[in-house]
Amino acid sequence: MSEASLSKKAFAEFLGTIALLCAVIGSGIMAERLSGGNVAIALLANTLTTVFALYVLIETLGPVSGAHFNPLVTIWALFFDRKRPLAGIESAQSASVFIAAAYIVAQLAGAATGAWLAHAMFDMSIFQTSAKLRGGWGQWIAEAVATGGLLFVIIRSGAAGVNAKASAMVACYIGAAYWFTASTSFANPAAVFGRMLSDSFAGIAPVSALGFVAAQCVGAALGVSLAKLLAVKPVP
Repeated sequence: MSEASLSKKAFAEFLGTIALLCAVIGSGIMAERLSGGNVAIALLANTLTTVFALYVLIETLGPVSGAHFNPLVTIWALFFDRKRPLAGIESAQSASVFIAAAYIVAQLAGAATGAWLAHAMFDMSIFQTSAKLRGGWGQWIAEAVATGGLLFVIIRSGAAGVNAKASAMVACYIGAAYWFTASTSFANPAAVFGRMLSDSFAGIAPVSALGFVAAQCVGAALGVSLAKLLAVKPVP
């Protein structure tokens, strides 16, 4: 694997995470401005934008980097997805850790840049932090459910006998989870980081971020375990 190949893959993760956070935060700002205080309408607009953006981003950038846009997906690909390690990159374990680190740095940088870009488009202060508190057991359980479900869907979408496109399944699941989870389904530490930098409809206060990320890590482990439990061994 050449350095140029890794650079291209990391750049795809950077661009994809920019676009994803820009869609989430930008649609939240637009929805809040146009909804006349109707939170349900604002959330619906935010949901639809995220669903459409996710589908397009996975379809267009998936062939380049695997379209993770999420550190927990990257960690799963490194440690658990032996058939498809990091978008098909075959390498020694030490090299894989380096590749995963490059992905995660690109994702976090993209999340921050996406938040700043959304602010710039709406003539807001570029650099800000959210004051929106999100916490408590209900929110944390919701994040565990949202993230566990996301990892489960990603893994099962590529399982033997599952004839479905990951892009559609992931987008549909996240769209549904916006509404059936109390947290509106962040399900992504990079999304938490980017939304922490936006005092808008989609924001999360820095003091609330650690609880969300911890719950996401627990949920991801559960989702991977459930997918492994339901794995069907190939018939000899």
